[in-house]
Amino acid sequence: MHKRCAEATSPTRDRGGEAGEVLRGAVRCPLGGYSAGMGISGVLRKAESVDAVDRAGQAVADLARRAVGGRRVGKFLRGSWLGHPVHPLLVTLPIGAWASGLVLDATGRRDSARQLVALGLLTTPPTVLAGLADFAELDTRQRRVGLLHMSANVVAAGSFLCSYRCRLRGRHKAGMVWSTVGLLVLGAGGALGGHLSYALGAGVHRWE
Repeated sequence: MHKRCAEATSPTRDRGGEAGEVLRGAVRCPLGGYSAGMGISGVLRKAESVDAVDRAGQAVADLARRAVGGRRVGKFLRGSWLGHPVHPLLVTLPIGAWASGLVLDATGRRDSARQLVALGLLTTPPTVLAGLADFAELDTRQRRVGLLHMSANVVAAGSFLCSYRCRLRGRHKAGMVWSTVGLLVLGAGGALGGHLSYALGAGVHRWE
């Protein structure tokens, strides 16, 4: 433990490539120094080493390049017209709708909650398209995290689709359960997405 706490913490070159130099999520140790790899940041860094998804990640990247990676379309979806990446802005729409839906569930406003679940589902496709445009530009390590991020979000969206179908059939409690599952999985996907951006520098300046 003491040895880990005494490890040097000078900034290292970001493993994502173009993001410059970053401090790798170190944690202050009460004995002095920092200890990297502790807590959630250590768990998230393990996603960078999941090489079992490399083939699938390459296939998705190739598909993304063919579908939305054209120079004009890709730059548009990455936010060249806005001067800011589009994907992190769009993700607030389904997340906000789905989280608010659960709040309305807790207050007994079932119809409004169902409508917000539907709104989240409607705003998911453009969010996915913007994410695919970003994914097409990632390197191998970033793709590993990105694919896990994407997979979690697919499971989350599927959970909310199940929630909406249950609500349409009057199975409100089941709908609430599915929404809760979806929001939990969405949180895991969001943590991976945050690691992709903040630790690996994915998408930095690529909207330009």
